[in-house]
Order: sequence, then structure tokens, then C-alpha cells
Amino acid sequence: MSFSIILANRLSKIIGNVSKVLICYPFHFFFPKKRFTIPEISKAKIKSDKKYKITKIIWQTNYSNRSSLPVYLNYLFNRLLSLDFEYRYVSTEARLEYIEKNGTKEQFEAFKKLTDGAAQADFWRVFTLLKEGGVYLDIDAHLVWPLSKIIKPNDEEVFLMTKHNYSNYFIASAPGNKYLKKTLDLIVENIEQKKIGNGVYDLTGPTVLNLAIGEDKVNSRHNKITCVQGSFTNEYFQYIDKPRGKWTHAKKEELLKEDNSSFIIK
Repeated sequence: MSFSIILANRLSKIIGNVSKVLICYPFHFFFPKKRFTIPEISKAKIKSDKKYKITKIIWQTNYSNRSSLPVYLNYLFNRLLSLDFEYRYVSTEARLEYIEKNGTKEQFEAFKKLTDGAAQADFWRVFTLLKEGGVYLDIDAHLVWPLSKIIKPNDEEVFLMTKHNYSNYFIASAPGNKYLKKTLDLIVENIEQKKIGNGVYDLTGPTVLNLAIGEDKVNSRHNKITCVQGSFTNEYFQYIDKPRGKWTHAKKEELLKEDNSSFIIK
């Protein structure tokens, strides 16, 4: 691993944690209702003629784009490291509309059965990257190196490797990636056959992505030199207006619903 990237990793974590403890906690103590708006679209700040196979769009979603200060600082840090990429935030309602418009009936019906926000986001990120291409980041994840250096022009995919497996909190892909297609098919199958396993992680999350990749050799990078989580924010700040909203609190028996007549937004 490059020493300079590891150093950047450490510095970004220090910046994030210091701002969280010394700035954000006091700020929200004195201004508990103050929120910051993450834009739905932020155009690239730097124009580049270099062609990439991976679409130069960052995709993010959350239960609301009205965020706490730490989440907003996390967003700004990512924009600083991706100035030549467009940014798009997609709401819960827009996720549903997009899948209804662009997906098959089977995919849409499967998506509507999901009641947990994280599971819905898992489904949507794979679906959107398969259709549009681009880079997905969890709302609490931040880059540790400029995105244009992480992704090479001829890359068709960049999967994130952690200690033992691939994670889905960062995925970069050109449209039509075969591993994302297989992941989406497996997610739909899990929903239809109620293969919940140990919860969101197995139903729609990293377990499914790892099954789709299997033993194949794919283009990947370790998270330490790519993207990490939790430096700027934490569960309290991320779910400041939705206590116990994190996927780890979701009950397995409540992850799927039988009646698709209404869509549960979480």
C-alpha cells in the first residue's frame, strides 16, 4: 500500500473525529434543531475531457437530505475529493419511482416488499449502478484519496475489499456489470423466497454481493486506501431525527411485508 495514501487515511480520520468531538457535539448541544441540506444535484466543479468507462456520478441516499452537521461535513469532504464528478442525492420516494419506471414488474414488486430503509437502499444502489453506472457511497462513508485517482479510465468496476470480504458501502461500476446483475437477481430471489438469514446483511447486503462474485477475480481495492466509514459521523448524528433507525435495530420478522398495496417508507 502506498505510504501517502495510508497517511491520507489517517489524516482524514483525525480530521473527521476531531471535528465530530470538538465542533459537532457542542454545535448540536447549542443548536439541536439546526439541519443542513445536502443538494439533490451538484454538478462537477472541474471539467475533464478524460473518458472513463465508469460513469462519473456519485450516488447517495438516506432517509432525508436534511442532515446534522457531521453528515454534512462528511458530504463536503467527499465533494472536495471528487470535484470532477457529478453528485446526486436520491430520496426514498425517488428510489421507488425510479425502480417502478425502469425495473421489471418482478423487481418492482420485490422492492415494495422491503420495509427497512437500509434494505431498500441496498436494492436501489445495485439497481441504479446496473442501469446508470457510477459510484455509490453510504452517507457515512468518506473517500481517503481523490476519486479520479481511485478509479482508472479503463476500470469497469471497483469493488471494496475489507478484512475478509467485499463490502457494499462503496461500489463503482460501469453500466451493465455482470456481478451487479447477479447480485440484483439474488436479492430479488431472497425477497421472493423470504431468505432473510441473519437480517439485512444477508437479505440484501454484502452477503449477496459476495455470493455473486464468488471466487472470481474482480477489480478491487482495500478500504484502507479507498473509502472508510464513521470518522465524521456516528449512529447518533446519522439518525438524529430517526432514533434507532439504523439497520442493526431492524427485526428480522419485520423486514418483509406480504401486502404490496402500500409502500412503507423508512
